[in-house]
Amino acid sequence: MIPVTCFKDRRVAVFGLGGSGLATALALMEGGAHVVAWDDGAAGRAKAEAQHVPLQDLRTIDWSGLAALVLSPGVPLTHPVPHWSVDLAQAAGVEVIGDIELFCRERRATARHSPFVAITGTNGKSTTTALISHLLAVGGRDVQMGGNIGTAILSLAPPKGVGRVYVVECSSYQIDLAPSLDPSVGVHLNVTPDHLDRHGSLEHYAAVKERLIAGVERGGTAVVGVDDDFSAAMADRAEQAGIHVVRISVERPLADGIWRDGTDIVCSQGGVERERLSLAGIGSLRGAHNAQNAAAAYAAARAIGLAPEVIAIGMRRFPGLAHRMEEVGHLGPVLFVNDSKATNADAAERALLSFHNVFWIAGGKAKAGGIEPLAPFFNRVRKAYLIGEAAPAFAETLGEKVPHDQVGTLDAAVAAAARDAAASGLEDAVVLLSPACASFDQYPNFEVRGDAFRALVHALPGIAAKG
Repeated sequence: MIPVTCFKDRRVAVFGLGGSGLATALALMEGGAHVVAWDDGAAGRAKAEAQHVPLQDLRTIDWSGLAALVLSPGVPLTHPVPHWSVDLAQAAGVEVIGDIELFCRERRATARHSPFVAITGTNGKSTTTALISHLLAVGGRDVQMGGNIGTAILSLAPPKGVGRVYVVECSSYQIDLAPSLDPSVGVHLNVTPDHLDRHGSLEHYAAVKERLIAGVERGGTAVVGVDDDFSAAMADRAEQAGIHVVRISVERPLADGIWRDGTDIVCSQGGVERERLSLAGIGSLRGAHNAQNAAAAYAAARAIGLAPEVIAIGMRRFPGLAHRMEEVGHLGPVLFVNDSKATNADAAERALLSFHNVFWIAGGKAKAGGIEPLAPFFNRVRKAYLIGEAAPAFAETLGEKVPHDQVGTLDAAVAAAARDAAASGLEDAVVLLSPACASFDQYPNFEVRGDAFRALVHALPGIAAKG
């Protein structure tokens, strides 16, 4: 735990008592703050009460003496409407912040020189976070990984100077609640439409993401993907503000930056190639999207001080993340890939581009636009197996362009896709779960959906299971 001492002897309200909210309340209490906490759900309150966190409905408290409201990132700050606790705080002139902001303030106060790598982007940020952490660990660093990737940031071990590196995935919700976010290395990968219900517009969503880059501390490094217009403009503005920027691209060569050349990533300076790293044969980093993740991780690791040779070893050893292009098994020549994390069309595009003969399992709770943006890649799909609420709409989009069945459920999809892929005789057939949808119509989250796919694959007769 990281005790938060910057609010010692002051009153702080905490709303939202899930994993990060409860960790926040405990860290504030450990640092000497007087905490009053609340959650609309009885389960969250019960867990907090078991940890002796003082509870009181924030509608009934005196806000005039509060130093801050610490809001869980899942609670609306601005859109579609501010949460009632936000309204109460703002009416009383109380600042509204999150756990990432508390970490930043504590780091500045107690361990300013403890390296802090923050990662964001619409797609790829979890893989990039895990890859950076893995590379640094291979390089012998004491790494603390957390944030949106799973472990609440205040549950990590306390800072202790340059010897401990924090690698933190930041969602747009978390950045919105961290006004003084100041990483040593800030990584921004890309912007595509997502979470617009919580940010109001694509422009506002991109502006929130940009704060992570704009806040990079003096002497630090901003690593920015420049393959979309929003992100390219971010890189330009950061550079104009005096921040050292490393641009990355998987779409074109860069005279200065890191870019993809086939299965290699190349570091160029002044138009001259300085370093080159091959990703060929690394299954966990397959595809252009993972080349972007690898390029960003390479840049971040170099900024922290790792040698290229160490980074190369770490890349080859990277096991990948569950539910993100996760190879879960082989049935003869047929590969089974769990990409349940692909909850929108842009993420599914990255998976489809990684293979040529795809038996595609798609569907769930559709997002705006459905799979129409994927039409240019339908020629990679041998057959589609459609599940969930989106199946009828997806079937209409596929029409006569792609053979498809509306199978309804994941178990039926796995059985049919495995049968058809095996019968195809193709040496590079892939059964790919990349739903392009949220999971909430049939599963609580994408993790449960991915776990179900893995279990169904592992239960197939003759399967050579992985993971």
